[in-house]
Amino acid sequence: MVKKNGIPSREQCHALMADYAMLPNIAAHSVMVMEVALAITDNVISGVEIDRELVAAASLLHDITKTRSLRTNEWHSVTGGRLLRELGYAAVAEIVEQHVTIGEIDPYGALEEREIVYYADKRVLHDRIVTIEDRLNDLVERYGTTPEIRRLILENRGTVLAIERKIAGFLRSDLHQVVDDLRSLWQVLE
Repeated sequence: MVKKNGIPSREQCHALMADYAMLPNIAAHSVMVMEVALAITDNVISGVEIDRELVAAASLLHDITKTRSLRTNEWHSVTGGRLLRELGYAAVAEIVEQHVTIGEIDPYGALEEREIVYYADKRVLHDRIVTIEDRLNDLVERYGTTPEIRRLILENRGTVLAIERKIAGFLRSDLHQVVDDLRSLWQVLE
């Protein structure tokens, strides 16, 4: 059942994660990406319109076909987007399609949900909040099987940092403090 606004509820997201056999470690990663993304969303300055439920759903479902991709070597952002479109979640699909490599960004434009989810994904390694450098180094180590792929991952660093600067300009609290506070909370809960 699709919610009226075309965004699945968190319960529906978790059901989809189960239906598509998301591995537990990928599900844990997705939940932590959602936590980071919502911490950012909850700290935007007054007057900035961010759809919190869209951010939550896209965060939870950004790796919906990742488990399958480990077997098929498919580009999981593309197949995840396609699947979510087929299920009637076009707005979520658009964000999922851009969580690995994001389309054109306007560093001076309005803050967008896709930028928040993209950035949050780059701050979560497995189920831990890490620095951008640690996350990118891990991506190079795990997926950098060719010089071209390694180059693309490292070039993505500039995009991540540009989005980080953009997000920071829309928050009422320091971005690094928001993320560090969340990291500290989760460390206590472990």
